[in-house]
Amino acid sequence: MSEAPQSQAPNAPVAPMPTAAVASAPVSLTEKAAAQVKLIQERENRLGTLLRVSVVGGGCSGLSYKLSFEDAPKEKDKTFDNYGVTMLVDPKSLLFLKGIEVDFTDGLSGQGFVFQNPNAKSTCGCGTSFSA
Repeated sequence: MSEAPQSQAPNAPVAPMPTAAVASAPVSLTEKAAAQVKLIQERENRLGTLLRVSVVGGGCSGLSYKLSFEDAPKEKDKTFDNYGVTMLVDPKSLLFLKGIEVDFTDGLSGQGFVFQNPNAKSTCGCGTSFSA
């Protein structure tokens, strides 16, 4: 008695892709950071605004990160979407932010946004300023 050939099982369902930016995006938020941004937008009645990620002069190490909300992008801004949050970055800041990941921590030593910047040559103890 010969066995009937087995038919291939239907393809397993494919899990939906997260709404994070493509891995090659120069600036990204973790899912936890995006959730915190949305919480702040709601608390400050700023739903629908865009998150500006920028670098400004100052801080212990010479340059500091700045996060703010804006209603619309400026002419030369680049936009990146992560987990439902649209980020704006101006071209000058982008030079210092390529490859950065913004996370959020709420541990025993405090809470706040944490910047994982591969371009930083040194950072200060608080983690909000750096040199490049």
